[in-house]
Amino acid sequence: MTARTPYARSVQRHMRYPIPGGPTLRAKGWRQEGLLRLLENVLSVGEDPDNLVVYAALGKAARNWAAHQAIVSALTTMEEDETLLIQSGKPIGLIRTHAKAPLVIMANCNIVGQWAKAEVFYDLQEKGLICWGGLTAGAWQYIGSQGVIQGTYEIFMRIAERHFGGDLRGRFILTAGLGGMGGAQPLAGRMANAAILAVDVDPERARKRKEIGYVDEIAPDLDTALAMIDRAVKAREPASIALVGNAADIYPEIERRGIVPDIVTDQTAAHDLVYGYVPAGFTLDEVRGLRKADPSRLMAESRASIVRHVRAMLGFQKKGAVVFDNGNLIRTHARDGGVENAFDIPIFTEAYLRPLFCRAIGPFRWMALSGDPDDIRKIDDLVLERFPDNHIVTNWIGLARENVPFEGLPARIAWLGHNQRTEVARAANAMVARGDLSGPVAFSRDHLDSGAMAHPNIMTERMKDGSDAIADWPLIDAMMLCSSMADLVVVHSGGGGYAGYMTSAGVTLVADGTPAADERLAHALTNDTALGVMRYADAGYEDALDEAQTKGIRHIQL
Repeated sequence: MTARTPYARSVQRHMRYPIPGGPTLRAKGWRQEGLLRLLENVLSVGEDPDNLVVYAALGKAARNWAAHQAIVSALTTMEEDETLLIQSGKPIGLIRTHAKAPLVIMANCNIVGQWAKAEVFYDLQEKGLICWGGLTAGAWQYIGSQGVIQGTYEIFMRIAERHFGGDLRGRFILTAGLGGMGGAQPLAGRMANAAILAVDVDPERARKRKEIGYVDEIAPDLDTALAMIDRAVKAREPASIALVGNAADIYPEIERRGIVPDIVTDQTAAHDLVYGYVPAGFTLDEVRGLRKADPSRLMAESRASIVRHVRAMLGFQKKGAVVFDNGNLIRTHARDGGVENAFDIPIFTEAYLRPLFCRAIGPFRWMALSGDPDDIRKIDDLVLERFPDNHIVTNWIGLARENVPFEGLPARIAWLGHNQRTEVARAANAMVARGDLSGPVAFSRDHLDSGAMAHPNIMTERMKDGSDAIADWPLIDAMMLCSSMADLVVVHSGGGGYAGYMTSAGVTLVADGTPAADERLAHALTNDTALGVMRYADAGYEDALDEAQTKGIRHIQL
């Protein structure tokens, strides 16, 4: 296997989209400059930046290049007491507010309920009226695969604790998808000490993952791939193997051979039947042609392949594998295609992460706006010093330092909860003020967070009180974050195959070392996690009720 090496600098993925950094301001303040650098950063790590696509086939940083240039112009010229309004990736105006108001408020891809369907989205997109922001793409919060690696790693470790005595050595994980989100899986599996096989139809994606060290080897065929996995399993050695092929062919073939992986999942772009998933029997060029020529046929072919794909996953489950849905709607499309028991496969959030979300513990992230990796090292040290007994965080930071390259701006993600996020951010702001860091730091979190998402097939599936489909929570979250002085606040809904399935809220804050930043961080981050605890307490989860009582969160219980 290829030797692993630690990474101390950021990977430059696209030469035409340089990683931002340095001390020079182009805007009128660090708050504006910070958001500008985050916009530049998502393109520097994006999957298809020439088309403004950051990840997930359609998740865009801006609606079009004219809109992008207008956003850049606004961020570089606006005053601190103004707010930029953005509608589905297009800036629509600047308004006079005040220095404590958000600098950017955006809403991306929110379609009225009865119209929130994939075909309506595609029509609006073709007309240039809308774009999908994904979760963190359109809000300029994506930090490359690292943002997904920890979540995937934590899922694998929760499975290890529940099913395999806390250890995945000698265990075989089968998965698929090596794009901007799924590409995190091979490294996360290897970090969890498993032997992981990741299938993808696109050889370029496999090459990229090997180039940055996420994949050890690319197998030339299935026989070789399975032999590599078998050797690693027998030696109880971690390994990450990529195989170029279609999961709808590979999964059934592995099942036909009587091989049962220990863990099976999938993170292909199955959420989108036109621009994401590639049906079996079609080349990438044929699929690109059908997107324009015959999207209805492409949707039908994709759904038919997903049916085969999921039936194989269910077959593995029946034979004893731990099988879970990684949040890409593959079960939903399989059910629509006739697999009545597709939802026998559990969703990862409810199955493994909900106890953490009940306590508002979720994916918190920070980005060194200076571009200096040493700033992240210093904040790592801060986190380790402040939370020495938090094994999830201390374990992750050690592993990330050794295994995870920075993509774009140096960044880190760690699963922190109520008050913990505020404590880290305010301490980092003080470090900026003292000159301990090379420049300001931006703080954000994934949209898949306790109070920030309603998605009945992912985040809020099988809620205890049946409130799966209620989208009030992310809307309240966004309004609350505006009143709590956050720098950027966004409300996203699904596009493409996700249309009609989810609503989420996102937030970004810039720690520039000022007392005003300290105030913003204290209010926005504390209130954000408090709402997360309230959301699960309201649904009746004992862990959340305990967290509210223990932390003094003023949840009103009727």
